[in-house]
Amino acid sequence: MPRPIRAIIDLAALRHNFAIARQHAGRARLWAVVKANAYGHGLQRVVRALCEVADGFALIELERAIALREAGLTKPILMLEGCYSADEVPLFIRHRLIPAIHRREQLDWLLAADWPAGLPVYLKLNTGMNRLGFDASGLAAAKSALTARHIGCVLMTHFADADGPRGIDWQLERFRAMTSGMDEETSLGNSATILRFAEHIGDWGRPGIMLYGGSPFAEVSAAELGLKPVMTLQSEIVAVQELAAGESVGYGCTFTAERPMRVGVVACGYADGYPRHAGTGTPVLVAGRRTRTLGRVSMDKLCVDLTGSACGVGDTVTLWGEGLSADEVAAAAGTISYELFCALSSRVPVIERE
Repeated sequence: MPRPIRAIIDLAALRHNFAIARQHAGRARLWAVVKANAYGHGLQRVVRALCEVADGFALIELERAIALREAGLTKPILMLEGCYSADEVPLFIRHRLIPAIHRREQLDWLLAADWPAGLPVYLKLNTGMNRLGFDASGLAAAKSALTARHIGCVLMTHFADADGPRGIDWQLERFRAMTSGMDEETSLGNSATILRFAEHIGDWGRPGIMLYGGSPFAEVSAAELGLKPVMTLQSEIVAVQELAAGESVGYGCTFTAERPMRVGVVACGYADGYPRHAGTGTPVLVAGRRTRTLGRVSMDKLCVDLTGSACGVGDTVTLWGEGLSADEVAAAAGTISYELFCALSSRVPVIERE
């Protein structure tokens, strides 16, 4: 018998979430962000599901972009960190990959390789995130070099606090000052911007986490935003233990029963992608009934509270997804749903659902 853990990927929910992004974006075109194996959901299946509705796909990993081209994808592909070396430039040209350039060396590699005039580039501006991007003088020089070669560009930035109290005005002001007098298309909006500041996403939005049913906001649930969970991680109870008061469960004896308890052992652990740092009290569903984890998560197993329940071996356990928001599980574990999705292990079988 196979181990009972599985991840269910709901492609209808994925398309629903893209439609929500499209409603907010208005006339803007949308890059579906599929980096990190489509946030753990499977790159090829997500691209296949969204190919008819997305205007293009954005990712980071060159080998996966090439795989998409070899699989027949003809839509635009944006490489969010551009080239990492001059040796990659011929591959960008051959497969018509659009680079997001953020430093002068990348631009020099493209120009030295006779970059084709019909293939645009994105120029990434640093407006306050202070990770990647040109400053005002660097932008002017880069744009001048591209113009001289008749290479079109899109002006791009990334907001540091679109999901937080500071918002985007401070960076938007810098972006406008840096691009004053330029009439190129722009790409400004991630999921938080699309949902909260739709009028400022530019010509090309970049929805990411919202496509997968996660909320970019700590204080607003995905359901409140109209989003549906795409990934549901499920397993089963494989054993039940009866604990007397004073007995502990799991490594380190981090949980001790204060009264007699029933404890269910679930076939899921950190080797499957469940966060090891999720402590006692992290929410979980057993046969649709809400309960909590107990003790320390181990490599292949975790324990849940079955006290007062008739649930037992074979009952379905939902770790996150349909009926239990990944955002809530992540918050209880001190992380974010992005990490839960991306951490899904390759040993977990995946079932697609339309």
